[in-house]
Amino acid sequence: MEDLVASTTSLATSRMRAVHARRDPQPILLDPWGDRLVPAALLVASLNPEGPQSNSAPADVAEDILASITDDYLRASPAYTNVITRSRYTEDALSAALAVGVRQYVLIGAGFDSYALRRPAEAKDLQVFEVDHPATQALKKQRLAECGITVEAGVHFVAADLAREPLDAALSKTSFDRTQPTFFSWLGVTMYLTRSANMAALKSIVACSAPGSELVFSYIDQKLFQPEGAAAAALFAELEQTVKSVGEPFVSGFHPADLADDIRHLGLELVEDLNDFQLVELYDPAGVNGLKPADRSHIARVLVRGVAQQ
Repeated sequence: MEDLVASTTSLATSRMRAVHARRDPQPILLDPWGDRLVPAALLVASLNPEGPQSNSAPADVAEDILASITDDYLRASPAYTNVITRSRYTEDALSAALAVGVRQYVLIGAGFDSYALRRPAEAKDLQVFEVDHPATQALKKQRLAECGITVEAGVHFVAADLAREPLDAALSKTSFDRTQPTFFSWLGVTMYLTRSANMAALKSIVACSAPGSELVFSYIDQKLFQPEGAAAAALFAELEQTVKSVGEPFVSGFHPADLADDIRHLGLELVEDLNDFQLVELYDPAGVNGLKPADRSHIARVLVRGVAQQ
């Protein structure tokens, strides 16, 4: 992702959630905000080399036709199912955390997430910290303003390039209280970072977390970078080529069998690790929504137990 260009994948995932809420028979996540924040023309413009700086549709394509074509494209994406199920899983885990008194929610790589706009009654006292690259946040704030949407006082936009500034340093500039248990989400990010960058990010999360804090993050099985089967190779190649084409190539993953050991020395305890097939079985067991799992996608839930070892 270029320094001055907002993330195209953040736009796509936001609209995917809206497509699911609107078009799938029994949606597992009701998130209509992508339709307002990310009009089809804006997503199409983001695929251009100049980046998503204009939301005007091609002059020769009617708005409704462009939206239909864009939605069909998103729903056919290999990433579609993972985007929907990981969002539902994360918000279920967040709901459980709220029930035991957690009152801070940090979204790392928040993109165009709309939880703060859909805030349920149980989260009325929740402080939400949306952390993302300055370019992505600038576009999101622009779209909120253009839509006439005012966010509540408990929503904090934290513009930070985490490739250059650790999370704990970025949060230290806000009202974030590191002495209080916090729920963190980190979705759709780790695959774009090197392994060393991912480990550094996890260490930074621990550094600003009170014991008992919780993190949910998504990742790709490292084996996908050396796929063994032809089907897995083809699916991975399609998805990888798509994200590469918008300047956001996949870089690394984790080995599921090693994940617990990999993060233990950082002060993190693995609680649960589910792949796409397990998520679909959990949320759409009868296949009503036609969700198709992508091989090797995972979501992990971990607890912060203590300070990372040096």
